[in-house]
Amino acid sequence: MVRFLWKWVDKMRCLRKRSMLPLLGFVITFLLLFNLYMDDRYVLEAQKRQLGDTLMHPASSDRYSHTFRDLSNFSGTINVTYRYLAGFPLPRKKYLTIGLSSVKRKRGNYLLETIKSIFDQSSYEELKEIVVVVHLADFDPVWCENLVQEMSRKFGHHIITGRLLVIQAPEEYYPSLDGLKRNYNDPEDRVRFRSKQNVDYAFLLNFCTNLSDFYMMLEDDVRCSRNFLTALKKVITSREGSYWVMLEFSKLGYIGKLYHSKDLPRLAHFLLMFYQEMPCDWLLIHFRGLLAQKDVIRFKPSLFQHMGYYSSYKGAENKLKDDDFEEDSVDIPDNPPASLYTNINVFENYDAAKAYSTVDEYFWGKPPSTGDFFVIVFNQSTKISRIKIVTGTEDRHSDILHHGALEVGHKSVEGKQGRQCSSYITLGEFKGGKIEAINVHRKIGFDIECVRIVVTASQKEWIIIRTISLWTAQPLGPLIK
Repeated sequence: MVRFLWKWVDKMRCLRKRSMLPLLGFVITFLLLFNLYMDDRYVLEAQKRQLGDTLMHPASSDRYSHTFRDLSNFSGTINVTYRYLAGFPLPRKKYLTIGLSSVKRKRGNYLLETIKSIFDQSSYEELKEIVVVVHLADFDPVWCENLVQEMSRKFGHHIITGRLLVIQAPEEYYPSLDGLKRNYNDPEDRVRFRSKQNVDYAFLLNFCTNLSDFYMMLEDDVRCSRNFLTALKKVITSREGSYWVMLEFSKLGYIGKLYHSKDLPRLAHFLLMFYQEMPCDWLLIHFRGLLAQKDVIRFKPSLFQHMGYYSSYKGAENKLKDDDFEEDSVDIPDNPPASLYTNINVFENYDAAKAYSTVDEYFWGKPPSTGDFFVIVFNQSTKISRIKIVTGTEDRHSDILHHGALEVGHKSVEGKQGRQCSSYITLGEFKGGKIEAINVHRKIGFDIECVRIVVTASQKEWIIIRTISLWTAQPLGPLIK
C-alpha cells in the first residue's frame, strides 16, 4: 500500500509544492491512523472490554462460544506487556516453574518466607532445575518497590542466576472489576477480591508458559518439604504413559497443583473467561474435568504446608493446615510392583490395591477377626529399607487396626489365592493404628518377597488401611580406599 502511494506521488512531481502539502498531510495522517488501528494493545483492550461485557450478562452458550472465538488462539498466550521488576528469563528451559501471586495484606506478609523456604529446602542440583516467578498483583507502587528492594537484598544471587523473576501485569490490562455478578450471595468486596485473583493467576500462568516443562502453583504463604523437587520428579516419572491434567501435592486451596506447561495458555484463558463466576480453586476443578481428568489425583505425604495466619482477604484469620504434610519425610514411597490379597470382607469398591497407591485412596473392610490378613506379594524379591502403615482416617478415628502385627516373608509358593510366602518374621506390633519399621534390610537376612498385616485380635469396628508406604534400599556406592 505504501509502495503504491509513493509511485503515485512520484507521478505527481509536476504539481507545485504548495498543492502537494495538503495531499501529503492526508496520506501521512491516514497511515498513522491505520497503524494505530492495527496496534496489538488496542486490539487487546477491545477484547478485554468485550470479555467484561460478556461476563456481566447472564450466561448463554451463544454468548460464551462467541467470546471463545474472539479471544486469541486458546493454545496461544494472551498478549500482555509485563513489567520486569527483578530478573529476566533465561533462554534455556528449566524442568519446573513455581508460580506465586501476591498482593498487599492488611495483616502479615509471608511472601519472603515462602521464597526462602523454596530455596532453602532445595539442593544445589535441584536449584538448577527450577525458576520461581512472583507476580506482584497489587497496584500500590510504594509497596511493590519496597518489596522488590527487600527481595533483591535477600535473594540477589537467585535473581542474578535467573532462578527468581518478579513481574507485574499493568492495571490497564485487567477487565472491569465493577458491577460483577454476585454468585453464591457473596458480598460485593468478596466477589471483587476473588475475581481479581482469578485474573492475577491468569496473567501469571500466561507469563510462565514457555519457561519450563512443568508448572507448580503455590500461594504466597507456604512452607515446603525438604527436596520437594526430587519427590515431584519421582511422581512424574511414575505417571509416564498415563494421562493427567493436574496432580495435587496438597489438599488445600491453590497450593501444590502441578500442570504440564503446554496446558497453561488454555488455563490462563479459562480463568480470564470466567473470572467473575467463582473462586479459582473451583474453576480448576471444572478445567480438569473439561480436559477429561475426572478424578482428583493427589499424592501423600503433602509436599507443601499453608503457614499464613491471616488471609489476604481483609486480614481474616485462616488457620487451615494440611495434616498430610511431612517436612522431613518427603520422599514419595517406592511401593514396588506387587499383587495384593486379603480375606477381610471388602466394602463396596474400597479394594486392597487402594491402600498401596500413593494417590489419596484407601482400603475399607468390615470388622476383621483374629488371624485375618492383608498381604502384599512383590513381583520380584527386593530389599526394603522402611515400611510405614497407617490405618483409620480423620473422620473415622475408630476404623483403625486395634490389634495387629507387621510381618515380612520370603520363600514364596503358588497357592489357590495366588503366590504366598511360606516363611515370615515379625517386625513389630501396631500402636494406635500405626506402625513404622526402619532399616529393615539390615535387620533381616533375606530379600523380601511378601509384606503381611495380621489381625491379632477380633474387633467390632470396621478397618480402614489408609496408606502402605514402602521404600527400597539404595545400593551402596563404591568404598573409598
